[in-house]
Amino acid sequence: MKLPCEQALWYVLPQIRADIARELVKGGLNQKEAAEKLGITPAAVSQYMNKKRAGKIKLPIDYRQMIEAAVKDILENNGDDAISVTICKCCAKSRKE
Repeated sequence: MKLPCEQALWYVLPQIRADIARELVKGGLNQKEAAEKLGITPAAVSQYMNKKRAGKIKLPIDYRQMIEAAVKDILENNGDDAISVTICKCCAKSRKE
């Protein structure tokens, strides 16, 4: 039996990071800049972009909206804390579902 936090760690968190990374790159950042914002390596961003890492689950539409809002805040206002807040909200929501 896997605990909800373990499920989130192995499946939800990588998917959220992958979605944020893809949106950051679509928004104009390069992979290195996106990696710096997320606190991960450029290689991880590359794997997210090429769908070699994460991608095993589809998050509901409201997750996408939270991610898009966070990325918009990051790109327009340098709201770096939006990433951690969004990840925590998405993770908490996934544990409830």
